[in-house]
Amino acid sequence: MSFYVYIIKTASSKISKTYVGYTINLRKRLISHNTNKGAKSTKGHKWKLIWKKRFISKSDAMSYEYKIKKNRKLRKDILKNLIRVWM
Repeated sequence: MSFYVYIIKTASSKISKTYVGYTINLRKRLISHNTNKGAKSTKGHKWKLIWKKRFISKSDAMSYEYKIKKNRKLRKDILKNLIRVWM
């Protein structure tokens, strides 16, 4: 079984928020965020998946999720690298 740490971003250009989470089913989790059944902080917005990383163990995924959530610089660096790849 695979576990994923992911970053989603608001689909609206008016508000720019990101959210970090982990799951075993990315598609189902994104649907739950977009139907206001996800995390409390994601309610009221439409989201798009912008980054994911696969892990073999749940504990590794949870540790990495925690690391990204608590380290805003790391999250910013991941987002900067995404922008470089897109350009």
